[in-house]
Amino acid sequence: MNTSSPLPRLALIAGPTASGKSALALDLAERHNGTIVNADSAQVYRDLRIVTARPSPEDEARVPHKLFGHIDAADTAHNVARWAADARAAIDETLAEGRLPILVGGTGLYLRTLLDGIAPVPAIEPAIRDGARALPVAEAHRALAEVDPQAAARLSPADTTRVARALEVVRSTGRTLADWQQTRTGGIADRFDLRAAVLLPDRDWLDARIDARFSSIVAHGEGEVAALLARTDVPADAPIRRAIGVPELAAFVRGETDRETAAAAGALATRRYAKRQYTWFRHQPPRAWLLLSGNDSIARVNVMDRLLR
Repeated sequence: MNTSSPLPRLALIAGPTASGKSALALDLAERHNGTIVNADSAQVYRDLRIVTARPSPEDEARVPHKLFGHIDAADTAHNVARWAADARAAIDETLAEGRLPILVGGTGLYLRTLLDGIAPVPAIEPAIRDGARALPVAEAHRALAEVDPQAAARLSPADTTRVARALEVVRSTGRTLADWQQTRTGGIADRFDLRAAVLLPDRDWLDARIDARFSSIVAHGEGEVAALLARTDVPADAPIRRAIGVPELAAFVRGETDRETAAAAGALATRRYAKRQYTWFRHQPPRAWLLLSGNDSIARVNVMDRLLR
């Protein structure tokens, strides 16, 4: 690793859920005077510490943490662009404090947007946005096929969020989302000496950790979901209500299923999500990112220590 770069260092630890990212980041932050910066789309919400497996108050007391639990559940306008702006500010603030910023998360879109930038799509006209999102997904997909057939062919007819986004962009701007995405702005990759690692542990080991984690979530996170369901200011389609584990626990809280069924359903949803993350992190990151396939926590720390020298 080149240690002579004049650029400030930025550490990054990525990987699927339950792969051990938080524990590794905590060890490294203590060893390298670091501050942990969240790059997980669910852990930004303050309402769900247990369900989203945010760092505990005890862990947060050991080293500084930023962008964890800083968004209220009712803030439905939060998105990847806002997170990237917050992350840029948090990283700059960390460097000004004389500390090493350590980005940690499993949301590939967040990491890519922060490092490579985002398409400069103008704000969507509210009436157009509301109209596109109000359509049943099958109808929205048919409408998209008329104005952006390439996007319609690429997207699943059942992908409500992405279909609506592609439709609202072309209707509001007259240009397809793919056309906008050919240009990206705001990326920070060229500002830093990036030291990045991706955790890709054994899948059986990962699945076992996911099962154990969700059993604990069901045992201790019921109150969080009950409080969320009781909030009248959080819309039914708010992003936080779709977070992994929330629908499954909500069914238990409402008495629609039992605890064991909720635990099994939540673990299954989490394993499926981890599989998608695993695939993304195996194929999408730059070649310079270090892939760590082992499960041993001490070995991971030693490798990252060398990477950060």
